[in-house]
Amino acid sequence: MSPRQMVRPGGRSARVQESVHAAVRALESEVGRDALTVPLIARRAGVTPSTVYRRWGDLRELLSDVAVERLRPETEPEELGSLAADLTAWTELFLDEMASPGGRAYVRDALLGDPDGGNAGQCSAYAAEQIEVVLARAAGRGEAVPDVETVVDRVVAPLMYRILFRPAGLDASYARALVAGLLDPSGR
Repeated sequence: MSPRQMVRPGGRSARVQESVHAAVRALESEVGRDALTVPLIARRAGVTPSTVYRRWGDLRELLSDVAVERLRPETEPEELGSLAADLTAWTELFLDEMASPGGRAYVRDALLGDPDGGNAGQCSAYAAEQIEVVLARAAGRGEAVPDVETVVDRVVAPLMYRILFRPAGLDASYARALVAGLLDPSGR
């Protein structure tokens, strides 16, 4: 079990996590990501470097933890009244956020400092939770809906592959085409 998984909500542990995360965010904007060091972050956070090492292991794991927190959606998906409209709007927003320079950097950080795969799983869970909201709303309106894993496989996975490895030409029309292909595979 990694140190991140043993964190109890509230108390000193939560305060340390918040102060260290805040220090990373502030220092990234002040000095740039490449200038970050554990001693610099610890000093800004008001903790000792050994606290950071004990909690996160190394700078890469700390940056991964911060990235996962920054990739957490802040709001529920927009409700536009139909599965096609809701899923398309969510997909376009997901693409905008993940394909931005900051989003790509957070994805890389989340994966690079992830020795046990927990952060990648958490990022995937964020997307699945958002998709579940969209699908539940559509089902509540009486629409036929695919399952979450099908949406992940047919929409999210191709987007992430393109974001990470083939970003040229990646735009909203590509995202819309993925959703349209999922919802109407016949192309009608």
